[in-house]
Amino acid sequence: MKQSNTDKIKASLKKRYAKERRFRLYGLISIAISFLFLLVLLVNISIKGLPAFHQTYVKLDVTIDANVLGIDKNSDHEALFSADYSIIITKTLKKMFPDVKSRKQKRALKKLVSNSAAYDLRDAVTANPNLIGTTHSFWFLAKDDVDVYAKGNIDRNLAETERRVKDFQLAWIDQLEKEGRLKQRFNSRFFTSGDSREPEQAGIKGAMVGSLLTMLVTLSLSFPIAVGAAVYLEEFAPKNNRWVDIIEININNLAAVPSIVFGLLGLAVFIAFFGVPRSAPLVGGLVLSLMTLPTIIIASRAAIKSVPSSIREAAYGLGASRVQTTFHHTLPLAMPGILTGTIIGMAQALGETAPLLMIGMVAFVADIPQGITDPSTVLPVQIYLWSDSPERAFTERTSAAIMVLLGFLIVMNFLAVLLRKHFERRW
Repeated sequence: MKQSNTDKIKASLKKRYAKERRFRLYGLISIAISFLFLLVLLVNISIKGLPAFHQTYVKLDVTIDANVLGIDKNSDHEALFSADYSIIITKTLKKMFPDVKSRKQKRALKKLVSNSAAYDLRDAVTANPNLIGTTHSFWFLAKDDVDVYAKGNIDRNLAETERRVKDFQLAWIDQLEKEGRLKQRFNSRFFTSGDSREPEQAGIKGAMVGSLLTMLVTLSLSFPIAVGAAVYLEEFAPKNNRWVDIIEININNLAAVPSIVFGLLGLAVFIAFFGVPRSAPLVGGLVLSLMTLPTIIIASRAAIKSVPSSIREAAYGLGASRVQTTFHHTLPLAMPGILTGTIIGMAQALGETAPLLMIGMVAFVADIPQGITDPSTVLPVQIYLWSDSPERAFTERTSAAIMVLLGFLIVMNFLAVLLRKHFERRW
């Protein structure tokens, strides 16, 4: 009888251990699958986005003819600036390809280089008027179709009707490659230029500055208000009070409200009622502050609650007041958790698009914002706009902008870890 009971216990333990092993195995499989999906996503984004960090340039030997431009070395700055330099670019291309006669090919010939070539030439002449009357070699941005082909994203073996680059354009590109007039360089314009209708000229500087200004407004408003609310609710608010309970319930409910609702609130209150400038980092920061407040408050309350009560009792025993105990002991010890909640809320705000669409930050903004009241956009909205563009060159820029946005999030989390370690060592 005793042997039978022992066998039953061993069999039961064996089954339990087998279930634990299977459960552990299922967990490992789930983690592996999640990691695999994440890896596939990152690899896919990287493959599509890395080409955007290099841009194709075309070398042109430009003769800056004073008679064509109607200016000379002694002309004033306004005359040099307002001259039509696109005529010089067109003449240079026609000289390089004298066999081009038809109107269709002439239009296509102008699209070998970007429209920015005329502006780059203007800037060079304006900076050095002595270039007038001379011939110099300049490297100009290639048009987006030429750039896409040079990066191997257009198959020349396809039928001519199925590709954007025609046969006669391929012949021009082959000639340029043979003469060493095509080169790929690091695409610094991607980081130094604002948005543009032309893919080869489009950059993320405007969106990056807009995101930074918006996050600055969001952090400046949400962090002190949220921490103050959490401190009051945990340390000073009366317990079992109806109004305090209502406030706590509403804070928890606001954390689950769809983000687009906050955009509608910002549109109705901040823009329509208070007259805050539309499509500006100020109104964007106000809207995102409303959205992140519940997240930071909940995380801050949890961090404050996790501080051992013995800390408070020791401070009271030494004669400290409630305010001194809270700000000299409780709050510093809770700061790592508060910072974690703040970073989570800010990371959520950084990736939001829907509420910003409602307040007009989806508008095309080419200029770099100089302040929180200037028209602007943010990186997620910029990604949304580019993803909806039909040009193939915008696809790689969309992925590249996603890589930059992920980089921002990684930096934010790294700073959160550093700050947590700093406060943990201090206290």
